[in-house]
Amino acid sequence: MQENIKKILLERRTIRQYSNKIISDEILNTILEAGVRASNCGNMQIYSIIVTKDETKKRELAKFHFNQPMVTQASVVLTVCVDVNRFEKWCRLRNAEPSYLNFLWFNIGTIDATIASQAMCVAAESYGIGICYLGTVTYMAKQIAEFLKLPKGVVPITTITLGYPAENPPLTERLPVEAVIHNEEYHDYSDNDIEKIYSDFENLPQSNNYVEENKQENLAQVFTNCRYKKEDSLSFGQSYFEFIKEQGFF
Repeated sequence: MQENIKKILLERRTIRQYSNKIISDEILNTILEAGVRASNCGNMQIYSIIVTKDETKKRELAKFHFNQPMVTQASVVLTVCVDVNRFEKWCRLRNAEPSYLNFLWFNIGTIDATIASQAMCVAAESYGIGICYLGTVTYMAKQIAEFLKLPKGVVPITTITLGYPAENPPLTERLPVEAVIHNEEYHDYSDNDIEKIYSDFENLPQSNNYVEENKQENLAQVFTNCRYKKEDSLSFGQSYFEFIKEQGFF
């Protein structure tokens, strides 16, 4: 692996604070082209990318991302969507009856949109541009879709903020490689495996801080009782599912 690619992939950081330096149109177009050139199912490219650079629109968009400051600080905000609308219209114009408004193609479109997203992120980071994925899209998909005027057959999947870094955070924790790699077939985890895999993760200073700040017994409880609670998962999951149905899938 070439050293520059190795550095980008193995030393990547999520950047949430950006300088006021603007990403040039030339560089942005190269980043977007990297997404367009990414692998996808059948060369159908059932995704679309909404580019937001206007300061007023970024401030409005930030409201649907819980006002996270990186949305307004970023030079560019990308909203990546599953989009069968375009492909179905093309089919009908060619007297070919489509059938892509269903779960299968929503899933395929999600995969392709994700592949395109990561290709754009690697391209951005190769220019020294920081990126941050925003999971708030799933929580606020309907509101984001209304703001971006997404028609039936189009669903936002992820948002990516792009900007030149104004911070250099430390590498975030990750499980050891052996925790997620299975050779030849899936090896289910014993209690001993789980203890070994998560031990270093749980004993990190920041993990202990999370436990103390949230007044929990351990890090797992921080996740289940504070960060990603059952009631939130059920509520946001149901609203996201209902919106996907409104957009014609399922």
